[in-house]
Amino acid sequence: MQIGQNKVVAVTYSLKSSQNGGAPEIVEETGTDNPLTFLFGSGQLIPEFEKNLSGMVVGNKFEFSIDAENAYGMIDDEAFVRVGMDMFKVDGVMDMEILRVGNVIPLLDRDGNQLAAKIVSIEEETVLLDFNHPLAGHNLHFVGEVVEVREATSEELDHGHAHHDGMHDH
Repeated sequence: MQIGQNKVVAVTYSLKSSQNGGAPEIVEETGTDNPLTFLFGSGQLIPEFEKNLSGMVVGNKFEFSIDAENAYGMIDDEAFVRVGMDMFKVDGVMDMEILRVGNVIPLLDRDGNQLAAKIVSIEEETVLLDFNHPLAGHNLHFVGEVVEVREATSEELDHGHAHHDGMHDH
């Protein structure tokens, strides 16, 4: 069975990323015990990733690169936001466990959507946060293998994602 629209696909892979011509670094690896399983064509993955897998069958090995522009995009300067130090107070006391350069912190926007921001710098009265995706500006290189291709169940199609063993959506 070939990978295509409405098929559940499982792949194992190694992902390396590089930025500005730097040396590639391993970002993520999956094995047969934890493959990436997804509903093909559901819009959950980078379109270019799916495009490179389209038509493959179980056992096919793959190796491809995706430029930053077609992956998580380039770094957006407008995604850097300076906020007041008071934002990091809990019951009037500064939370120094959270307030560290390099920490990624979960925040909610005005609509209640969860966002992740990386602390870039800490000034006397403000903190600079980066809301870019951690892989923005990175070229991605995937090496892997297709380990499963099957028809999606009607429940998976209704929910818009693959279900794993023991997973039940409500």
